[in-house]
Amino acid sequence: MIEVPAEFLAMPRWWREGAEWLAGLPRAVERQCSEWGLSVTGEVAFGSNAIVVPVGADLVLRMNPPGPEVEEQVRALRWWDGRGMVLLYDADLDAGAMLLERLSTPLTTKPVAEAVAVLGQLMRRLAVPAPPDALSTAVIVADRSAELEREWERLGRPFDVGILREALDVAPALTETTSELAVNGDLHSDQVLAGTREDWLTVDPVLLRGDIEYDLARVLWTRLDEMTDIVAHFDIAVREAGLDRDRARDWVVYRTVDYWLWGLSVGLTEDPVRCARLLSAV
Repeated sequence: MIEVPAEFLAMPRWWREGAEWLAGLPRAVERQCSEWGLSVTGEVAFGSNAIVVPVGADLVLRMNPPGPEVEEQVRALRWWDGRGMVLLYDADLDAGAMLLERLSTPLTTKPVAEAVAVLGQLMRRLAVPAPPDALSTAVIVADRSAELEREWERLGRPFDVGILREALDVAPALTETTSELAVNGDLHSDQVLAGTREDWLTVDPVLLRGDIEYDLARVLWTRLDEMTDIVAHFDIAVREAGLDRDRARDWVVYRTVDYWLWGLSVGLTEDPVRCARLLSAV
């Protein structure tokens, strides 16, 4: 049986949940390999929610806690069907298991300007027609923007009210969109790996519908510490994704304020500082 990495077992997300799943994980991998005729061929890797086990030269077995998140991810992988996305070969929702193509080097190994260009290209590559019942980026903004001022007050007015007003001023335009394109709602350098079918492929997608500018702020803030000229990197992403620059800027403002407040509410310390830098630049 595999050995689950100690670093994965010690992650904070397991402090209050998942003990039973973790305890049964080695046996679950063994059962899944038997079910699909696989053999473990390498070291176990992991992310924040799952382990990944090499099961051949070209495949990996991913094991997540079963639940709605797995179902949503499987649906997203099947919708994109390998276009700019890791290819899903099989899934067992009850087991939280996915059989995926094997990828290699993460985009985090590339210089930030190159990575931002790749992410911009992937934003456009993933922009195929979305399923009509996918959650709309416009709805997300409409629901969340109604909470921002209350949360800002509850957190003790943690930044200048002018920043909050800027986000609230752009929000109404973002609650309206004519776009029916697919949007990956969790796009950043950690979620992109080198492939063979395509140079770079996305993993762990969140399938949304609407403005593909939606996650541009995350593209920037996850590598912000490496940027000396934030606007130049913003412009790289806008150019490579073929975005409207003004609307892209509005999305960055809104999403950064949203994330800033969320980060403070869950006790993050470094990300709010990055949010302040990003907003001051754009």
